[in-house]
This record gives sequence, structure tokens and C-alpha cells, in this order.
Amino acid sequence: MERRKKKLDKGAPKWMVTYADMMTLILVFFILLFSMSQIDLVKFQAVAESFRNRMIFDSFPSPLEMDNPTENSEHRLENEGSDEFKNNLSDAETDIEDTNEQTNSDVMDDNQDDLDQLLAEVETFLEENNLQNTITANRTDKGVVLILQERVLFNSAQADIISSGIPFLDKVGLLLSNIPNNVRVEGHTDNRPISTQQFPSNWELSGARASSVIREIINSRELEESRFIAVGYGDTKPIVENDSPENWSKNRRVEVVILELDEDFE
Repeated sequence: MERRKKKLDKGAPKWMVTYADMMTLILVFFILLFSMSQIDLVKFQAVAESFRNRMIFDSFPSPLEMDNPTENSEHRLENEGSDEFKNNLSDAETDIEDTNEQTNSDVMDDNQDDLDQLLAEVETFLEENNLQNTITANRTDKGVVLILQERVLFNSAQADIISSGIPFLDKVGLLLSNIPNNVRVEGHTDNRPISTQQFPSNWELSGARASSVIREIINSRELEESRFIAVGYGDTKPIVENDSPENWSKNRRVEVVILELDEDFE
């Protein structure tokens, strides 16, 4: 019986089809990467300029092996010690330092201007609302500070806002509702010790007073709670010596610190 002859497949081998598909997919993948890439023109120009400078090639080692590495190493060392190389490096460092100093100076000037303008607005607000004799405003490195004396807000050794102090805090809330700045409220006491069941020390009293002021301001104008932070300093930051009843009164205060715009809490 005669055997059947196997039919030979015509065309390319089967593995070639799979290989061609894989190469096509890889090509499409790199085309997509290239189409999605973006060239930073500033960085590209900086890199191009660095390549134009022969000192880079003369002074730094190449990643490629050289025919005569000893000769090139000696040549590179000579260039690294040359006055031209040192001068160029020194000039580049000086330019970077000058740029950083100018940037920092510009930022500081902008912040100063913003706080000076804010202080002027606060002083105008206090004058229009007849509060300049009750609330003191000044500029410090912390920001614009509103100082409210204890007698305006609290009874002695207490942290509850007295009824006559609520209108003042309502005005402060009105002021803060017109600006987006974050606010740090600080409680301060004199150095005379306190020891009650509610307030074992001046730390608790100063912290409770700062919290009471924030709570009243927020409730009066429905302000965002995330804008505020309460800090109790006790008697650690007096503005005058604690040596007389008058000075004790000055040190017992609450400071509302309006921070620079967009500044986070420390």
C-alpha cells in the first residue's frame, strides 16, 4: 500500500507570525510613550548649554573606556587644577547663591508687604468699630497680633467668657470672616500660681481661655474650625515684668495671631 505524502505548509513558519506580532506590539508601545512624553524646554536648553561647554568633557570622567586611560586621566587632573576650571566653578556657585538669595529676598518682601497691608486693614477695622482702646493690634514676626486683656473677657481665675466680652469677640469674628488667614489664639497669665480643682496651674488656665475665645469666635460667625489652633503659654511669655498689680494685669491676656496667608501652624 502506497504511503500518503505529507503536505508541506506554504508561507512563513508559524513562529514568525508570533514574532512579528510581538515586534508590532513593542513598536506601538514605544510610539505611545513618545507621543505622551513632554519636553521641558528650559531644562533641555540648560542641558544643551552644558554640552556646549568643553570644560565638562575636559574635567569629568567619561563612562566609556578609553584607549589610553592613563594619558586622559593625567589630562583631566591637570584641567581640574587649572585656574580656568576653578574660576568657572566658582562663578557658577556664586550665580546659584545670588539667585537663591534674590528669590528668598523677594518672598520675604512679599510677605512683609502682605502683613503690613493686613495690619492697616485691621487698624482701620478697629477704628471704625471703636475698638482701638480695647483691642491692640501690632505687627510681629509671628504675624498681625490682636491683644485682648483679661478684664475684657474673663473674671479672675476663670475661663468662661463674660457677657460684656462677647460683643468684642463678635467683632473679631467679623474681621476674620473677611480674610482667609489661619489664626493662632494664645492664652497668657501672670506668674502668680493658681491651684484649683478646675485649673491646677496656669498652664490649664491659659489653654482653657484660648479655647474659649476660639469657640466663641467660631460660633459667632460660623467660621471653619480648621483655621484655628489654641495654645496655652501660662506665664512663660510676659510682655512686662511681673512686679506690680498693673504689670500682672498687662500679662494676663489673650493674643489672636493672624498668620501670613497660606502659612501652616507651627
